[in-house]
Amino acid sequence: MAAESLFGVHGAALEVRGQRMGVLASNIANASTPGFKAKDIDFKSALATLEQDNNGTLDAATKFRVPLQTSMDGNTVELNEEQTAFAENAVQYQTTLSFLNGRIGQITRALKGE
Repeated sequence: MAAESLFGVHGAALEVRGQRMGVLASNIANASTPGFKAKDIDFKSALATLEQDNNGTLDAATKFRVPLQTSMDGNTVELNEEQTAFAENAVQYQTTLSFLNGRIGQITRALKGE
């Protein structure tokens, strides 16, 4: 049985959320870097890409953010927005991970005959 059928969309969702966390962390880390352009991953687009091609890249789903207020130094990071997006993504990542852990526990119990 393939991993896709065991875990459904949740394995791909975990991968997308993990990569998005890295992008958002990079934005936060570069909040003071002149000229830095904030990026984000479009979750739905990235998930569709991974569902179509498990070896696909998320480059097409990664977009530059359009700031609400432009900075004098060309940096497009809005720290409050990035921190909120990071926190929301972290909760969603943890929820997906918890679901997968539960599913793995079910499979383990089934294999042991419990």
